[in-house]
Amino acid sequence: MTTSPLAEVPVETPGHGLLAGKKVVVTAAAGTGIGFATARRALLEGGDVLVSDFHERRLAETVEKLAAEFPEQQVTSIVCDVSSTEQVDALITGAAEQLGRIDVLVNNAGLGGETPVVDMTDDQWDRVLDITLTSTFRATRAALRYFRSVDHGGVLVNNASVLGWRAQHSQAHYAAAKAGVMALTRCSAIEAAEYGVRINAVAPSIARHAFLAKVTSEELLDRLAAGEAFGRAADVWEIAATIAMLASDYTTYLTGEVVSISSQRA
Repeated sequence: MTTSPLAEVPVETPGHGLLAGKKVVVTAAAGTGIGFATARRALLEGGDVLVSDFHERRLAETVEKLAAEFPEQQVTSIVCDVSSTEQVDALITGAAEQLGRIDVLVNNAGLGGETPVVDMTDDQWDRVLDITLTSTFRATRAALRYFRSVDHGGVLVNNASVLGWRAQHSQAHYAAAKAGVMALTRCSAIEAAEYGVRINAVAPSIARHAFLAKVTSEELLDRLAAGEAFGRAADVWEIAATIAMLASDYTTYLTGEVVSISSQRA
């Protein structure tokens, strides 16, 4: 197979002020994955950011790292377990208080794993659906209640996956949850228009980062990356840049859409 000239990860695109003055909340943002990259990109694009995660130590480290890189912008955090309605509601209320308002919510929380249906327990199924789909519902509900109560609109961006469309062995729970995120995005977007809110989603194929490597074998990651048209996985900044675009005023007539971030073959 011919090597694509796009096989090398490009240098990260600099910020262009896409989110200047915006107040952005990102869930599951601690660590090295898409959530952290999204929070960093929001800052790179001129926004102020509140990050949340259930892991208090990693969250504090994330805030410290981002604040050191962007000392002129507000970086704050709230510990939140997205499986708890009370904590998700408190996240939205607390974020509005700390930031002064909310303009953008990125629902990034999700949980995967590899288990064939024949071996899957109810608990495994329920856990993945709860963290990946139901948490997105909880945060969407809380955000829409917030936007209903204020005199400005906003944007939600949900993190789905190409597995919402594509079959993959041992991923039935995760794929079902991500397909649900896509459906939730479309339906809630219709309702959110009343409040001046746009809701879209991204559907990455594969973006390699340290956390993913802990829950997925290197052999599988290599095989999936090789199947992409570029012959590589995405870098997390490439996912984050697309999320920033959807959160920005460059997409003011776009809602209820799922944008595939993939170079996979048709």
